[in-house]
Amino acid sequence: MQTMEQQLQQPQQSNQLMVQTSGSLSFSSQMSKEDEEMSRSALSTFRAKEEEIERKKMEVREKVQAQLGRVEEETKRLAMIREELEALADPMRKEVAMVRKKIDSVNKELKPLGHTVQKKEKEYKEALEAFNDKNKEKVQLITKLMELVSESEKLRLKKLEELSKNIDSIH
Repeated sequence: MQTMEQQLQQPQQSNQLMVQTSGSLSFSSQMSKEDEEMSRSALSTFRAKEEEIERKKMEVREKVQAQLGRVEEETKRLAMIREELEALADPMRKEVAMVRKKIDSVNKELKPLGHTVQKKEKEYKEALEAFNDKNKEKVQLITKLMELVSESEKLRLKKLEELSKNIDSIH
């Protein structure tokens, strides 16, 4: 049989254990806040880099378009030169024809590459949007977790206070 003193010590020990557990839960929620802040900081950095990448991509696209325009202009110019050379029966006619064919060949290669660039950009935007949606969902879940942990701590502290009052009223 336990003495009355031993019976009173057991609830006090369990109260101390619950208080210690509650303290560790508070630390966990604090770590979650730090994790959330780190996630937000990483997301902010990621967005800034994505904007920089998007800006650079637009610059490259503009350069490619400008280059395509120049290639087309040069193709027309060379065609005119070829016609003039043919009219003069210039001995360089064959070389001009070869260069023109090469330009046409390069031009044909550039068109599918332009389509590929557009397709990849679309895929990139879709993947980025999916990533951002999942990241928002994660932040919402972290917030909900923090709310649940906080509510749990409040309820446990309230229960501990009630138990403590019950023990005090036994004396």
